[in-house]
Amino acid sequence: MTFGKLLVVLGVLLVAVGLLVQLAPQIPLLGKLPGDIRIERGGVRVYFPITTCVLLSVVLTLLLRLFSGPR
Repeated sequence: MTFGKLLVVLGVLLVAVGLLVQLAPQIPLLGKLPGDIRIERGGVRVYFPITTCVLLSVVLTLLLRLFSGPR
């Protein structure tokens, strides 16, 4: 991959992540899936979005494999 293509791909990924961050509060189940750990005690909140991270990883892996082309 040339440097120019790498910059374009990184730019597209950055825009996609930015859109995801902007739209994330509007996605109903994102961050509230079974397996996401949320602990609230007193004034302390601890949050581990384990299931959400696994789901996003699988979706992104499938998308990258789909668009990466043959090897």
